[in-house]
Amino acid sequence: MAECRVAKTEVAIIWTPGAFELPLVAQRLALSRRFDSIICLGCVIRGETAHFEHVATASSRGILEAGLQSGIPVIFGVLTTDTVEQARARAGSGIGNKGAEAVRTAVEMANLMRKLPLVSE
Repeated sequence: MAECRVAKTEVAIIWTPGAFELPLVAQRLALSRRFDSIICLGCVIRGETAHFEHVATASSRGILEAGLQSGIPVIFGVLTTDTVEQARARAGSGIGNKGAEAVRTAVEMANLMRKLPLVSE
């Protein structure tokens, strides 16, 4: 966050029980108009059942809808991996850092939205 010049005092961290619950919480936060952007971070790890597909699909669609309905950028930072090791690698200990990427995207989108004209309804 420091590289994006976001002070810790400007950040609220809210935990959800799982990735499936992210869209509802994101929508509530976005509709509060207290935030310039919302970042949804999570991880869905493939198991032996179709549950993975349902949770990943519902989470991604719901997060998209929260942003579209509210007009506030809602950033998708949910990892979908086959293993815990893959998740760790993508969360900052190897391949990249999905959280840092999401913060950069949130700041860029908040700045972009300020520059765009409002849509009249």
